Amino acid sequence: MSTASRQGSTSDAPAATRGAMRVARIDRFGAPEVARVVDVPRPEPGPGELLVRVRASTVSIADHRLRTRRVPRGLALVVAPTIGLFRPRLRVLGMDAAGVVEAVGAGVVRFAVGDEVVVMRGSRMGCHAEYVTIAADGEVARKPANLSFEEAVAIVFGGHTALRYLDRVAIGPGSEVLVNGASGAVGSAVVQLATARGARVTAVTSGRNAELVRSLGASRVVDHTREDFAAGDVDSGAASGGPARYDVIVECVGNAPFGRVAHLLRPGGALLLVITDLAGMLRAGRQARRSGLVVDHRGGELGADGMERLVALAETGALRPVIDRTYALDEIVEAHRYVDGGHKRGSVVLRMG
Repeated sequence: MSTASRQGSTSDAPAATRGAMRVARIDRFGAPEVARVVDVPRPEPGPGELLVRVRASTVSIADHRLRTRRVPRGLALVVAPTIGLFRPRLRVLGMDAAGVVEAVGAGVVRFAVGDEVVVMRGSRMGCHAEYVTIAADGEVARKPANLSFEEAVAIVFGGHTALRYLDRVAIGPGSEVLVNGASGAVGSAVVQLATARGARVTAVTSGRNAELVRSLGASRVVDHTREDFAAGDVDSGAASGGPARYDVIVECVGNAPFGRVAHLLRPGGALLLVITDLAGMLRAGRQARRSGLVVDHRGGELGADGMERLVALAETGALRPVIDRTYALDEIVEAHRYVDGGHKRGSVVLRMG
C-alpha cells in the first residue's frame, strides 16, 4: 500500500500493536469545527522511506480549500478525484512538517534516526499528525541549523511554492517585480527571494502589513485598500513612464488575471499565476503566444535538491520565517478559524506535542 493510502485510511479503531498517534482529521467538508483530534495507528516506513516524528506543521490556504472544498472557479470537478466529491478523500491535512527521523526503512542511506528534517508532502497531505512518512529521496532535507522546528516549518510551504515559480523566470539586479498578496506565506517568501536575487520589489498588501513587507525587502508598497495597483498609476520608477513597468508579476491572491495586469508588464515579461481559476489555466497558453509574455500557472518541480536549496537560503538569512500565530494540535479548530479569516501574515504554525 502506498504512503498516501496509509495516511488517508485512518479510523477510530483501536491502534495496532505498533502504537498510536494523534492526528487532526476531517470526515466531512465544512466549517472549522469538522476538524477533530483522534487517535489512529501510527504508520511504519516502507522500503526507502522515513518515519518522521512531527514537531510542527502549518495550517495553510491549501488546508482551508481542502476542508471547505472552496476552490478557484471552475476547478470543483477537476479536483474532485483528488480531494473528494461528497466526502474528503484526504482526511488528515497538512502539506509540510518539521521533525525528527524516528525510523528508516530498508535501503535508506541519506538519513539516519535522530536527524532533524523538514518535509514537504504537498498534495498528499497528512502532516497534521504526530508521525508522517516520506520517501527518503523525496522532498525532505535536514532542518536549517539556525531555526527552531516552528521557525523551520514556517519557510516550507511558502518558500517551496515561491522557488517553484521564481525558478521559471530570470530575475536579477535591475529587475522590477510586483507581488500581489505580498504578506501571505507565499508572497512573503517571494518578496525575500526576489530581493535576494537583486530585484526591486513592489509589494501589494494592506496598509497594516506595509512595515512587514518592507522589512522583508520590498522597495515600494501599494495598499490595495487605497489604490488599485492594476490601474497603471503607481510610480514604479520605470524610466519610460509607460504602462509596461514590471518584468515579473507574481499573483498570489487570485484577483489579478492576465486581462487585468498584462498592460503592466514589460515586453517579454512574465505573469506567474500562483493562484488562478480554470479559465486562467485554459487561456494561459494562448495569452502567452499572442502577447509574447510568459504566463505560467504551473510552476516547476523542486525535488530533494530544491529542498536542500531552500534550507541553504534559510541558513544564510536570505529567507526568514514569518509566523503570524502558533497553535497546539488540540487548538486545530481555532487555527482553521483564523486561517479562514483571510488575513494571516506569513504562516500559521501548528505545534505537536
